[in-house]
Amino acid sequence: MENGNTYEFDLVTIGAGSGGTRASRFAAQHYGAKVAVVELPFGMVASDDTGGAGGTCVIRGCVPKKLFVYGSQYAEEFRDSKGFGWQDESQHKFDWQTLVNKKAKEITRLNQVYNKLLKDAGCERVEGKAKLIDRHTLEVALAVGGTRRLTAKNILLAQGGTPVKADVPGKEHAITSNEALSLPDLPKGPIVVVGAGYISLEFAGIWNGMGKEVHLMYRKALPLVGFDEECRAQVADNMRGRGVHIYSETNPIKLEKKEDGSIDFFYQGKDGETKSINCGLVLFGTGRKPIVWDMGLEEVGVKLDKHNAIKIDEYSRTSVDNIWSVGDVTMRMPLTPVAIMEGMAFAATCFGNKPTKPVHEKIASAVFVRPPLATCGLSEQQAQARLTGDIDVFVSKFKPMKNTLSGRDEKTLMKIIVKVDTDEVIGCHMVGDDAPEIMQGIAIAMKCNATKAQFDSTVGIHPTAAEELVTMRQRVRRIQGQGTGRGHEHGRMVG
Repeated sequence: MENGNTYEFDLVTIGAGSGGTRASRFAAQHYGAKVAVVELPFGMVASDDTGGAGGTCVIRGCVPKKLFVYGSQYAEEFRDSKGFGWQDESQHKFDWQTLVNKKAKEITRLNQVYNKLLKDAGCERVEGKAKLIDRHTLEVALAVGGTRRLTAKNILLAQGGTPVKADVPGKEHAITSNEALSLPDLPKGPIVVVGAGYISLEFAGIWNGMGKEVHLMYRKALPLVGFDEECRAQVADNMRGRGVHIYSETNPIKLEKKEDGSIDFFYQGKDGETKSINCGLVLFGTGRKPIVWDMGLEEVGVKLDKHNAIKIDEYSRTSVDNIWSVGDVTMRMPLTPVAIMEGMAFAATCFGNKPTKPVHEKIASAVFVRPPLATCGLSEQQAQARLTGDIDVFVSKFKPMKNTLSGRDEKTLMKIIVKVDTDEVIGCHMVGDDAPEIMQGIAIAMKCNATKAQFDSTVGIHPTAAEELVTMRQRVRRIQGQGTGRGHEHGRMVG
């Protein structure tokens, strides 16, 4: 009861993705709240962008994509094995449909796990699409037909985001990452991937590893805007070395479907000329947008920012004081573990009488290209732009031991950024095998404000690539910070 009003629930959450599920479970299990979660039922096809417990990450994002990354890297292992004495010349054949079917089974299992987590926490699951009627009332168009009204003291908006295509003629002939995960078969012709973000690069690497001819196009000089520039260049070099055709500083113009089913993809090259590629498939990895339409948000006073994301304060509260929001729909930092952190902070704030701000600094992330990129903290460019005083940069670039016998001409890059006056490690970056696994440990050290002296005093594990992070003694350069000293990394969009 609040101000004489009685509500059916203490909390209704819209969206059963990573953030919404964690927030709902914690609110119910740890703080005794009565919780309902509204989510559309899981589609039978992963390209169905209509819902399912687990959300984007589990159903049509991180998890299935990582399974595809695993599937794509065996060809390189077969090739590299010859340098180590393996002489089996039998034909290794890849079957796309086997991978898709196995992936679908695993996603179905994980969806069931998420549903069970909510059920075991005591959360009521309501399958359907929700719309706000007022600040305490939602109307749900039920998946089974009909409607149901729910009232709640608090409402949490955690409905996530969805892919967008470049707005060019013929864009309906292209696919997004949703459909890429459930193609009935790989196309016969080349594949064009448009975009400089992690989604584009990861799918380009996946299909390249599966033996397809891949053309990657983006508008900037380097891919992965927001990451360290040396790492961006290394990733591009590695992809070229693996056979991906890269077209930097290009723009899509239009797509035309031909009678034979192929697509003529027209683009403007860096020389300003209009050119085309005939291909079997076009993927637009050109960004994502928050799902905020047809929900009654603005009608009840929930404000959106200039990016059409839900505007929230530092405690995840929207412009309506009993309505909150976490995860990709806020566009703070659209990463699954970040949404989980935000969900736990919300539950503590709203129901635990423990006002908790989610901290968006020193968060590690990775791009699962081959070999992968992993990062934590500030890039060299961010450090220089945001901090004051001297900044030391340590860089090591080397051929990993495996490549000395495999014959693969590919380098590993490691980089450490240090604020001189405190000796604190404020950025760490790696492009190379096992980079994400290595960076998770480094992130713990950085969260504890580790210094370069502490890195240097750590004994390495030999022989590993990771030991290079504790043996880099000679700085490559010292740069001067040009910022205000407020060196947080909030708002960097990575995945």
